[in-house]
Amino acid sequence: MARELVLATRNRHKREELAGLLDGLDIRIHTMDEFPDVPEVIEDGETCEANAIKKAHSISNATGLLAVADDTGLEVDALGGRPGVYAARYAGDHASYEDNWRKLLGQLTGVPRHRRTARFVTVAAIVSPGETAQVATGYLDGLIAESPAGTHGFGYDPVFFVPQVGKTLAEMSIVDKNRISHRAKAFAQVRNLLQNRLLRSVGA
Repeated sequence: MARELVLATRNRHKREELAGLLDGLDIRIHTMDEFPDVPEVIEDGETCEANAIKKAHSISNATGLLAVADDTGLEVDALGGRPGVYAARYAGDHASYEDNWRKLLGQLTGVPRHRRTARFVTVAAIVSPGETAQVATGYLDGLIAESPAGTHGFGYDPVFFVPQVGKTLAEMSIVDKNRISHRAKAFAQVRNLLQNRLLRSVGA
């Protein structure tokens, strides 16, 4: 296995978080900034897994490198599982993070705390050119807060309250968030898969 990989995202916040989660591996990490001519991947899958696998395959084939891609959904029980896979564009294709969580809060107006249960799901995919994807999944259960709190993180972090911590994700430091988050859980598995690949390449 070549000791290089590319993170299949142009989202700066996500890129920084993923690089931190993979820190310490004996692998050179590239970002999509190094491949400006590679087109955006249309995320039209009906599940997070489908989107992650599509992105990983597309970026791996375009760059010739091992690619790691992920997709995250937010399932809110009171909304029948919405926004789900459409979390990043819930308020429209060009919606801001705040647009999305404000729409979510609006739809939950009057819903009591005990019915505001939700979970994040992150699915990550690892692909080398011509290979079948390896997939890892992480979950984080919580509640949708009645109002935003915190200035850290991104996406729905200001309104996703984690009861066992007593804070929203946006009130946590990146170090604390990376101990418990859905993305951290998925990428702990990704680290193991990458380490196993490295060990196999050494023994080959």
